[in-house]
Amino acid sequence: MKISTKGRYALRIMLDLAACDQKTCTPLREIAQRQEISEKYLEAIVKDLVKARLVVGTRGKSGGYALAKAPADCTVGSILKCTEGSLAPVACLDSDENRCPRAGRCATLPMWRELDEIIDRYLEGVTLRDLMEQAKDGGEV
Repeated sequence: MKISTKGRYALRIMLDLAACDQKTCTPLREIAQRQEISEKYLEAIVKDLVKARLVVGTRGKSGGYALAKAPADCTVGSILKCTEGSLAPVACLDSDENRCPRAGRCATLPMWRELDEIIDRYLEGVTLRDLMEQAKDGGEV
């Protein structure tokens, strides 16, 4: 499993929004400037975040984006799954459609399943609030 730029930027967007006043919307232009990411690229990522109901957007003069729920309720797993799709370490675990014809007799499949569960449990156990707390100790949001 390798997290793409899109997934990493989605986390940065979400952390940026988490650091903002939750009662107001933040223009994408401001996020792009703070995160040093192309506004055009962020538009595509935010569209996925809105579709997944992780972010809400408003139009107009005071428009922009805000988290759809509290940072403590936004998991890294949900954000990455939104942008990456499957986080499975091997293709045969991506979905039932990709099921390998050897799955019934594969000696390594149980190990890959366990790794997939460990990754999922870990990423679903880390929230934006957790990352913000870590950033207080010297990281950058």
